[in-house]
Amino acid sequence: MTTDSRARSFSSAAARYAAHRPSYPASLFVALAELAGFPLAGARTADVGAGTGIATALLEAHGARVVAVEPGEGMAAEFRRRNPRTPLVRGDGNRLPLASGGTDLLTYAQSWHWTDPDRAVPEALRVLRPGGALAVWSNDPDVSVGWIADQQARIERRFGPGWYINERARPQDGLRFTTRLLPWSRRVPVDTHLAKLSTHSLFLIGEPGTDAFLAEERALLMDRFPDGLVDEHYVVDLSLAVRA
Repeated sequence: MTTDSRARSFSSAAARYAAHRPSYPASLFVALAELAGFPLAGARTADVGAGTGIATALLEAHGARVVAVEPGEGMAAEFRRRNPRTPLVRGDGNRLPLASGGTDLLTYAQSWHWTDPDRAVPEALRVLRPGGALAVWSNDPDVSVGWIADQQARIERRFGPGWYINERARPQDGLRFTTRLLPWSRRVPVDTHLAKLSTHSLFLIGEPGTDAFLAEERALLMDRFPDGLVDEHYVVDLSLAVRA
């Protein structure tokens, strides 16, 4: 299974993705403005790999003027349904359909690892104005929490590493990044947690044994959390660089 195939798999479950993927904490947007050195309000922003618009909508709520960039047909359709007033263009980070030097803030929310950095870094530098900021972040389950670490270990034993929590990918190529780790949590029903789990590429492409795994996981979690609620803990890993 290629990286492109895994990336395309999300379009098949766009509505489920939008309904069950976690949002982002308020601390992320405070950190974005602080590290960029300018307020989000009024910032000309491109959200690349926007998916169904989870990050896009929050950037707009903080006053940013956002255009979304999304390659997937299913994701783009769900984005338009949920964000009908937000401009959306089809494309990806390797070849941005954006004018040179016209962007204040370029964001990759959980999407940088689908790019080719040798192409995406020059493209980011091309579209950013001098003093503009490139922000890359992931929203990863916090494996310092016991039950989350146990679940990650079960996934890796069954399916191998790299399917659920990827290595945190950051652009390099001479860019000077500042990093912030921002912990947060949400309380959700077990079935919501499992629905969220099922939106990861491992489950979307139908790896053998995934249905059985989710059924086993439900039984384990209901035994551990008899009230049917789990506290999902996450760490947003933010890296931001300002263009010279």
